[in-house]
Amino acid sequence: MGEMSSFQLGVIGALFLSVASSVSIVICNKALMSNLGFPFATTLTSWHLMVTFCTLHAAQRFNLFENKPIDVKTVMLFGILNGVSIGLLNLSLGFNSIGFYQMTKLAIIPFTVLLETIFLKKQFSQNIKLSLFLLLVGVGIASITDLQLNLVGTILSLLAIATTCVGQILTNTIQKRLNVSSTQLLYQSAPFQAAILFVSGPLVDQLLTKQNVFAHKYSPIVLAFIVLSCIISVSVNFSTFLVIGKTSPVTYQVLGHLKTCLVLAFGYTLLHDPFTDRNIIGILIAIFGMGLYSYFCTQENKRKQADSLGSQMKEKDATPFLALEKEVHEVKNSNKDSLV
Repeated sequence: MGEMSSFQLGVIGALFLSVASSVSIVICNKALMSNLGFPFATTLTSWHLMVTFCTLHAAQRFNLFENKPIDVKTVMLFGILNGVSIGLLNLSLGFNSIGFYQMTKLAIIPFTVLLETIFLKKQFSQNIKLSLFLLLVGVGIASITDLQLNLVGTILSLLAIATTCVGQILTNTIQKRLNVSSTQLLYQSAPFQAAILFVSGPLVDQLLTKQNVFAHKYSPIVLAFIVLSCIISVSVNFSTFLVIGKTSPVTYQVLGHLKTCLVLAFGYTLLHDPFTDRNIIGILIAIFGMGLYSYFCTQENKRKQADSLGSQMKEKDATPFLALEKEVHEVKNSNKDSLV
């Protein structure tokens, strides 16, 4: 029971850290890009990952965590896949309307459920599916304003959905099957993610913004916000791997939509973004769906724990009986031998 309580506290802590750091970095980046005119999102992400790796490397040198070697090919492919998915999401945003980009992000949950059902044989109850449906409807109402389709944008969105889903499923699978922590996996994969984005980032950003990141004029306040964004990103990247490892890719996506609702609310409160009745209704539906998802997940976990405890009790009860049966059988055999 003590281990279960500490695990639940760890999950709650990871969820809180993920929400707090993600909302903080969105507000910071929005100020950096919208107000200060620094539009180079993909290049900024590569800097985030480099700072994350350097921070974890320093922590490892101070023995704050143990470095566990992972197969280089596995880590390299995993890192490159995650780096590519980030680039594709940014390209999807650049080639599509904001409404279609939001649809792309919403499609990640059902696609993840589909992949886990087909390839990992994971079962999702009707209650879980219903709560996810309500969540997606709510977020869709709150955030989707326009839907403009084009061929290139649609292809990029499909590729972004596929790479993001596979990357997040692998984040969970690698941690559990190779018995590595979120910190160990992030430490090993961050250099490869940073490398692919450091090379492709300036090209992607120039394609989307028609500006060169290296020719940009960096004022002291822009540099200050870039440094702040990189510092917050360490917590964002760490909490991402932590949440997916402790829960599941679907739960992480549900958490992501909670962040969307919070960002909309903070945008209205702090930045005075326009806010309509539609936004309010959508957020309320989404929060209701999240509440149901949390409730049904908790109930299913309790049922699984009860079943596991019941099976363990049965094994304990069965063991003495089998041992007694074996003893009786041995005594009978010894009696037969003595009679002969």
